[in-house]
Amino acid sequence: MSSNSSPLQTDALVIGAGPVGLFQVFELGLQEIHAHVVDVLPEAGGQCMALYADKPIYDIPGLPASTGRDLTQRLLQQVSPFKPAFHFQQQVASLQSQADGRWLISTNQGTVFLAKTVFIAAGVGAFVPKTLPLPQLQAFEGSQLFHTLASATSVTGQHLVVFGGDDDAVQSALSALAQSPASVTLVHRRGTLDAEPDVLQAFEEAVAAQQISFITAQISQAQVTQQRLSGLQIEKIDGSTDTLPCDQLWVMLGLSPQLGPLANWGLAMSRKQLTVNTEDFSTHAAGIYAVGDINTYPGKRKLIVSGFHEATLAAFGAAAYLRPGQKVALEYTTASPRLHRLLGV
Repeated sequence: MSSNSSPLQTDALVIGAGPVGLFQVFELGLQEIHAHVVDVLPEAGGQCMALYADKPIYDIPGLPASTGRDLTQRLLQQVSPFKPAFHFQQQVASLQSQADGRWLISTNQGTVFLAKTVFIAAGVGAFVPKTLPLPQLQAFEGSQLFHTLASATSVTGQHLVVFGGDDDAVQSALSALAQSPASVTLVHRRGTLDAEPDVLQAFEEAVAAQQISFITAQISQAQVTQQRLSGLQIEKIDGSTDTLPCDQLWVMLGLSPQLGPLANWGLAMSRKQLTVNTEDFSTHAAGIYAVGDINTYPGKRKLIVSGFHEATLAAFGAAAYLRPGQKVALEYTTASPRLHRLLGV
């Protein structure tokens, strides 16, 4: 993490680590433009990983079938020669032009970049966790309230409440048992759970063995003791209320895309999408490009393969922008010694 007094200086900042953002890093690497990458999610893959990590995709060239997880892993392998710097679980909060033509960008975690070019590959928006409408809980974000298993701290000896009913919620409750918590309670608004059959069977066995409690209810209020979350008041479907001890709360309600601060950056937009010049997918702001589902232009199709095309032309455009007066040669990875050297082949 950097501070405002010492920003991370880079030729390119890519906002979004989905498939198009990752391929943008690759195409920039071929132009010898090093990139930092920021994404609000805890890992690369964007929508592919967040929504259909293990579902098949059939329209990626050369891959008759690929899951979102497999495609992400392949793209990460492809960009590895260029050693991009990733900054996960951070959302870009502000973007300001500088007198020397660079852009000062800061995230909600305090990381600051000074970038010569910016590539917005934010898809349909930043995927942020769905939250509970309880303002009392905001103070415990990151300390006792978590939205992903990867970000949570140890629950050994603690009372854990998991709120949600999909596969992630059920699997998280099961995985917590390995940490020897004081108790594990899964709270869901409905009596049925949406998880894979083998996961449901394991969950039902844990409930039968009294290792996990399953309650159909809504969380209505948080209890705070000495400035720490200590309990949760719940309203059951029969109208009765109860209080659960709670040292950690994992809210697993899935993710939703939000345009967020991007809407306030002063970039030209149409229907919540960035308008671009299709010659190089630049926005009206010098040095800023938009690729993938976040952009719009006549004939736009929201397909991953379209985003790959856009990222390629954007990289060529950035090379011309960063090296004015120099010809940007078209080289082929099959025959170019320079590209072979960059790729380490």
